[in-house]
Amino acid sequence: MNSLKSIFSRAGRSPNGPPSREVARERREWRLESDRWTHQRHVEKGYRIKWGYVAIAYLVEFMVIGASLAGAWLFAGVYSDGDWHAFYFMLLAPLVYAAVELCRVPLGILARTQRSYFIRGLAILGIIFAAGVTTKSVSQLGEMMFHPRLMEAARTKTALKDAQADRATIEDRIKAADDRVASYTAELDQIEKRAADNAQQLAGLPAQRCERVFGTNSKGMRYQNLKCVTDPRVAALSAGVTKASADRTALVKDLEVARKDRAALDRGAADRKVADTEQAYRNAVNRSQLHSFTAMVYGVDPIDVTEQQVHAFLRIFVFLPALCAAFASTILALCAVSTRRTFMDEDDLGAAVNPEAAPYMLDAIADALRSNPSVVRAAPASQASVIPMNRPAAQALPGQTLPGQAAANQGLPGPTLPAAGAGA
Repeated sequence: MNSLKSIFSRAGRSPNGPPSREVARERREWRLESDRWTHQRHVEKGYRIKWGYVAIAYLVEFMVIGASLAGAWLFAGVYSDGDWHAFYFMLLAPLVYAAVELCRVPLGILARTQRSYFIRGLAILGIIFAAGVTTKSVSQLGEMMFHPRLMEAARTKTALKDAQADRATIEDRIKAADDRVASYTAELDQIEKRAADNAQQLAGLPAQRCERVFGTNSKGMRYQNLKCVTDPRVAALSAGVTKASADRTALVKDLEVARKDRAALDRGAADRKVADTEQAYRNAVNRSQLHSFTAMVYGVDPIDVTEQQVHAFLRIFVFLPALCAAFASTILALCAVSTRRTFMDEDDLGAAVNPEAAPYMLDAIADALRSNPSVVRAAPASQASVIPMNRPAAQALPGQTLPGQAAANQGLPGPTLPAAGAGA
């Protein structure tokens, strides 16, 4: 087995010392060669992609998709009412939406890297369609975020309206309850009066008369019985007394219920209920950020904002962030691509040279070499790209004088241009 010391020694470094110059030089050359190869590939492709920005864009996409799927799962769990068929039916569309949202970053890269304007147009159209899907998903999440507090505010507002309506009708209900109690009381007095009359009449009737009756039966035997005769008015008066007693018992129960209902009708209790429900509604509104922002925009008290104002502001507070979230990662992907002309559209040095300026540049170089011939002698023999000194003179058109000839005729040096290294 090789020891660590032998491995470090073969690698050109000692275990305790710095790396050798040869290894450091090779690493530097390898890094430079890799950079040159990467740069040449970017030049040939015509664009460069900053993959760090693309990774951030994909991270944003996955966060949006994960939040959308989680929100769809919770939404289906709340509104499926325990039906598992409905639960899974409600999750099918969010899965398709998530797949569509995943296409936005690649479409943004295609819109920047494709040379065909038709393909670019299709990519931009796909970005708009996918952004619409993302806007729908994110806006649903925004509505779900405000939904519990809006429902609490709506519930307490309904309770406040009921309490106010109850207080508004308390006088009428008190009057109706008083009339009901008075009616039952009067009817009870009449029943008691009727029962008392019947009892008095029954007491004034004569007592029952009884006498002995003698006779002989069919067998010839004599018999003796006691026969009592009752006044016929006794039965009618006794039935009247019994009925009055039953009616009185039922009416007493109704009167007790009426009096209990009347006791529950309290003006002070109604006022206290309105005050309590109003305080509960104000607390619910104060816990709702949407009501607070709406009141701040319209300049009113949060408890005085209307449902129309709240939902109008809800459209801004939900759809605008959803639209921004839909295009954020796409814009980042678009900015992650830097385009440039390929090597077929530009020269290697990054500057285009006008062919008409070539004679002027060559004349300036030749004049500079003539004035300083030591530069030519100091050049290495291995360099084959040396400008020949016996280049034939440029042919001038009739009536045209070249700059070098004009300077020679006047005994002055030609125009001096920058060195070749400063141009193309």
